[in-house]
Amino acid sequence: QVQLVESGGGSVQAGGSLRLSCEASGNSYSSNWMAWFRQAPGKEREGVAAIAATSRTSTYVADSVKGRFTISQDNAKNTVYLQMNSLKPEDTAMYYCAAGRPRWVLRTAEYSYWGQGTQVTVSS
Repeated sequence: QVQLVESGGGSVQAGGSLRLSCEASGNSYSSNWMAWFRQAPGKEREGVAAIAATSRTSTYVADSVKGRFTISQDNAKNTVYLQMNSLKPEDTAMYYCAAGRPRWVLRTAEYSYWGQGTQVTVSS
């Protein structure tokens, strides 16, 4: 079992920045990837970014946020971060941290463990 706790969400104006954090605890062998997903009202949950648990260089970022969002991790703190810059109103969503052993790293169904989410609201 893996427990995930997100933090760092909030309200920001367009063009601003936020950094989300996801602290993991529990059995680290249950997962080899961690990822961020988001879900806007009335829309499906979508993958935003993913990072391999044992490699800082193995990352994937969705095309919709590439160049604006960066995923990173601090293994000593068991924490994964999502740095979000140049935020747009369409980035408004609930952001979820996930952990698992996915075959496709930005596919929702591939992840077994989920946090409760943190809300990000971007105003124009």
